[in-house]
Amino acid sequence: MIDNFETGQILEGKVTGIQSYGAFVALDEETQGLVHISEVTHGFVKDINDYLAVGNDVKVKILNVDAENNKVSLSIRATQEPPKSPENNQNNRAPKQQDDANSGFNTLKDKLDEWIKQSEEREGNFKK
Repeated sequence: MIDNFETGQILEGKVTGIQSYGAFVALDEETQGLVHISEVTHGFVKDINDYLAVGNDVKVKILNVDAENNKVSLSIRATQEPPKSPENNQNNRAPKQQDDANSGFNTLKDKLDEWIKQSEEREGNFKK
């Protein structure tokens, strides 16, 4: 019964069906939940079949229990450690050096004169 489940629980389940938008996971003999494609793993998932197949045993976390509509929202991603990458770890990043004077933040007013000059130079090249 759906009443036996609550938000935040971590359970083992079995993939019973796959659609382009997610995977259905059996939590017990009577209850299935949906793992939306965005909750399969960290990062972008283009094709869920690259990650899951019917019959796979998976660890899931219950995100939401909608007893009124008899629906359970699940996440596999929430049971996994996020990947450690240099982009996500501010402590391991060296400050970025600006190599040329035009890089960085410029206001529109600062750039407008430069763009007009470039445009005029291009127009001059076409008229020759």
